[in-house]
Amino acid sequence: MSRIYEALRKLESERRPAGVPESNPTEASLLQNVFPETVGLGAVPSVEIKVSGSSRLVSLAAPESLGAEKFRALATRLENLRNRRELQSLQVTSSVAHEGKTLVSANLALTLAQNPALKVLLVEGDLHTAALGPLMGVAGLHGITHWWASRDSELTSALCKTVDLPLWFLPAGSRCEQPSNILQSARFAEALVRLFSLFEWVIVDSPPLLPFVDANLWSRLLDGTLLVVREGVASVKALKKGIEAIDNLNLLGVVLNDASETEDQDYKDRYYYVRESKE
Repeated sequence: MSRIYEALRKLESERRPAGVPESNPTEASLLQNVFPETVGLGAVPSVEIKVSGSSRLVSLAAPESLGAEKFRALATRLENLRNRRELQSLQVTSSVAHEGKTLVSANLALTLAQNPALKVLLVEGDLHTAALGPLMGVAGLHGITHWWASRDSELTSALCKTVDLPLWFLPAGSRCEQPSNILQSARFAEALVRLFSLFEWVIVDSPPLLPFVDANLWSRLLDGTLLVVREGVASVKALKKGIEAIDNLNLLGVVLNDASETEDQDYKDRYYYVRESKE
């Protein structure tokens, strides 16, 4: 949780009384120092994910499929990766639109939430065009933009919990023309710090790298980036340009979507292949 720790250290430093020497506290003690009254999940509304026979939420609709197995492999690699480094929150993005980042975000979060010992938060981080809600059949919910327009201090006011899974969903809310006003604000950063402390995993479906600045702003708030590349959609030039636009890319891995060659020809569907980045 390195980015969260850095944010807590900054807030603690700003609020430390003059003359009190700087220490090297743990993340838990930092959270208590900065926010003495810790926030809790409390009672949040419940929503039920709509899964049909043709749903591409394979983690729920087709748990025995090759696609679901690929997401289990991805989840396992991420768990192994955070045994070697600080990792709790990540954004799933792509260089351009229509590469499948939203589908990967949803399936990854659903896969992680299969472990009842984990609390997982799925964030609809594209405030321009929210796609997670429609994909899961829970569109039209109040979310981040409604919280922003209110006087609520806690983002938990915009949370909902999925039925039967330890998965919480933070919707985007109504369309926002200038999300950078929210993503760059100190109020949002502080609210995220408190909210993230309640979860073991945070998955953010952010906008594409191009043409928006949002993914770059999200990268400053999160521990890493998972990049989705769809064969035949993004050009190499667009991919390079998008990566260069991120200040804190911290690339965790690449998901190759709709690969033309599969590992098992017995499966007719084409799903996701993951190449974990090296430290």
